[in-house]
Amino acid sequence: MNRPHARNALGHVFVSELLEALARLRDDRQVRVLLFRSGVKGVFCAGADLKEREQMSEAEVGVFVQRLRGLMNEIASQPEPFFISTAAFPAPTIAAMDGYALGGGLELALACDLRVAASSAVMGLIETTRGLLPGAGGTQRLPRCLGVALAKELIFTGRRLSGTQAQALGLVNHAVAQNEEGNAAYHRARELAQEILPQAPIAVRLGKVAIDRGMEVDIASGMAIEGMCYAQNIPTQDRLEGMAAFREKRPPRFVGE
Repeated sequence: MNRPHARNALGHVFVSELLEALARLRDDRQVRVLLFRSGVKGVFCAGADLKEREQMSEAEVGVFVQRLRGLMNEIASQPEPFFISTAAFPAPTIAAMDGYALGGGLELALACDLRVAASSAVMGLIETTRGLLPGAGGTQRLPRCLGVALAKELIFTGRRLSGTQAQALGLVNHAVAQNEEGNAAYHRARELAQEILPQAPIAVRLGKVAIDRGMEVDIASGMAIEGMCYAQNIPTQDRLEGMAAFREKRPPRFVGE
């Protein structure tokens, strides 16, 4: 993301560009992990473009918020547990937060599978301090991440957290000391991606589906979803390669087929 003059605020054009990029990458089987990072030092994403929104009518605001929610849904999986192929972005996604991630910026990070933050990064669902409430999935994804009571506290108060505080709460997977270049979280996110890359891509993607769909339903339904995902993985070349590599005591060579 690189919209310096607006601190990567999510405006009409910027949202369209992100949606177009996701559409291009979604069906590219060479994409094993997708990282969201900022090219603007000190900021991940400042949230919705309120200057732009101030010029909108009430009807236009409603339409834009729906588009913003659609963007987050293109990143995150949707609660449609019996349609296994409908996970939005199939590969694992990682948000690298090297600076401010506020409002819609944090909602974007919450839509990702994993989050890495600089310890000095600042994040929060601050919409109530602007007379708003989270409208791009924050009220649903934050409770799943932190639990209902803590999510309510953070949303009701509009509290801001540092990367260190966010890690302590479980909001981010890793918090790292910032470097002089201001991209420490990005480098840690790349390291995390490098750990994912050698693994069987189909198994990773199906594991993502099983987790995302399973957590939306009861345990019995979740086990059924896991079973369907497992069944899809059985005929893959990668599964056979994994078994052969184990038998031959060598590293597997997965090809994503």
